[in-house]
This record gives sequence, C-alpha cells and structure tokens, in this order.
Amino acid sequence: MTIPTQPIKTNTMAILSLIFAFFFPLLGAIFGHVAVSQIKTTGEEGSGLALAGIIVGWVFTALGTLFFLAFWSAFAASF
Repeated sequence: MTIPTQPIKTNTMAILSLIFAFFFPLLGAIFGHVAVSQIKTTGEEGSGLALAGIIVGWVFTALGTLFFLAFWSAFAASF
C-alpha cells in the first residue's frame, strides 16, 4: 500500500517575481532574490521561476535605465 503524499508547493514569491519582472522589473528582481532565500529554507519548488525573475528583472531594469538616460541626454541636448 502506498502512502499518499502532498504535492510540493511552488513558492508564491517566485511566481510573483517572474510576473513583476515584465511590468515592474526592479520589483521582480527583488522578489526573485527573496524567493531564492525562502526556497533554500523551506524546500519549496520554484527556483527556476525565481532565477528567471531575477534575470529578466535586472535585464529590463538595465535596459530601462539606458533608455531613460539616452532619452534624457537627447532631450537635454536639444536645448
């Protein structure tokens, strides 16, 4: 007879980190780092989601910063 086991839960912060990485990239990266820390202590699933949230969040944050600086410098140069 087999003993039924409960499915391992996916970390909620890891899911949120990937979602927020596309809309609020800095928040997504921070949530990803928090999720990795929680996953290490609780043993939950979602380390791949957290890593993806971290990578996408930081890449989009860098691209957004570069876009802002390029736009700002072009705008400042027009005066």
